[in-house]
Amino acid sequence: MNKPSLPGGDSTAWYRQFWPWFLIMLPASVVAASLYTMYIAYQGADDLVVDEYYKDGLAINRQLEKEQRSQALGISAGLNFSSDRVTVSMAGPVEAASLSLLLSHPMESDRDFTVQLARIAPGIYQAVLPSPVAPRWHWTLTTDQPDGWRLDGDIDQHDFGNAAIE
Repeated sequence: MNKPSLPGGDSTAWYRQFWPWFLIMLPASVVAASLYTMYIAYQGADDLVVDEYYKDGLAINRQLEKEQRSQALGISAGLNFSSDRVTVSMAGPVEAASLSLLLSHPMESDRDFTVQLARIAPGIYQAVLPSPVAPRWHWTLTTDQPDGWRLDGDIDQHDFGNAAIE
């Protein structure tokens, strides 16, 4: 049995023609591109963005108190890095047996690490570095006491040398 055809009508089904599929593929390609963009954004997440803003805000207040305490006590530090060691020369009333040194990479938080400095002489502390550091890294020197102090700084080129005390 023959189907009646309309004059000027098309005899093929819509899904066998080019233009409907072309018009469907335009929005489908936009959806695929947006999903791929979300994947890229998730994989390349920025390490500098912090998830817990409120807790970090409270911690900043404690850090500022410790920095002010170190200024009031007149505490200062000089760092010297050799190939595998860090030596810290302290000035001021520091009598702790050990200090904590946090070394932070300027861009990648997964490269940060902390070392415990042991006192080897009055005012001189030293530790072995688990991985090398470079200029522009940030350092934070603290004492483990609850009412302790805190010093911050950046590593410069002149902080490197072989003058480590053995």
